[in-house]
Amino acid sequence: MTDQPKALLAALGQQYTIVSLGIRRRQQSRDGTVKYLFALGDGNCIETVVMRYRYGNTVCVSTQVGCRMGCRFCASAQNGRVRDLTAGEIAAQLYAAEADLGERISHIVLMGIGEPLDNFDAVMDFLSIVTSPEGANLSMRNISLSTCGLVPMIGRLAEKKLQLTLSVSLHAPNNPLRSSMMPVNDSYPVEALIAACRRYQKTTGRRVSFEYSMVRGVNDGEAEACQLAALIKGMGAHVNLIPINPVDGSPYSASDAQNIRRFAARLTALGVNATVRRRLGADISAACGQLRREETAPAGS
Repeated sequence: MTDQPKALLAALGQQYTIVSLGIRRRQQSRDGTVKYLFALGDGNCIETVVMRYRYGNTVCVSTQVGCRMGCRFCASAQNGRVRDLTAGEIAAQLYAAEADLGERISHIVLMGIGEPLDNFDAVMDFLSIVTSPEGANLSMRNISLSTCGLVPMIGRLAEKKLQLTLSVSLHAPNNPLRSSMMPVNDSYPVEALIAACRRYQKTTGRRVSFEYSMVRGVNDGEAEACQLAALIKGMGAHVNLIPINPVDGSPYSASDAQNIRRFAARLTALGVNATVRRRLGADISAACGQLRREETAPAGS
């Protein structure tokens, strides 16, 4: 801004940063899904995915560089957490994707690299930015936030009474199984997590959605379906069954389609609203963290 006083520009430069993301890699799936590996100003990389649906375009944004939650089926956590993203860096993913595609993005899911509630303040600022008329002017009801189950932070989020959708990555209906898949369960076991979700629903009036990755021979049996239905009975919650994308180095593989349909039918018979997520981007390493991991892997590894 050459028309502004030098003293003002110097003060702005000391206090503010205009975030610019560079496209390090771009992949496009046969189904129209686009995945970006964005380069940050400090040389770190994050991933952002745009998915196309009948109702519009949805962007899946990252909230951290890496993740410290350690979920054993997730590529994002394999190298740990490097740092949190700023609110501007999270918002820049939306703007950069729109600029590249030349298309409007109407929905946001915070389900990329990182645990959103582990970067709480920046995520709250991001939500304020993208729902502001001066920002992206999106409806809070078009935003979904996913958490692996940080119980105290779910309580803090409930106090905000935001009209977004809370999606809880459950993935198992009992403590031994969930702890084997998600170390966070050792700190916040299933009973505490579900109690927090019930309090969230009561406080906000918003239905909670549960994400359940279908892992072959691990959590996809008749017994697990019955346990899951009993666990969330009376909540009116929605269960999103997810055929996992393959991740190098993970011992887990996806359940076959027939078994997923059988699991969904069992939940429905037990009074649980369940759907199977359409699998997008399987041909472009769409599992969160895979592009970043490939970029940061030592040569020859």
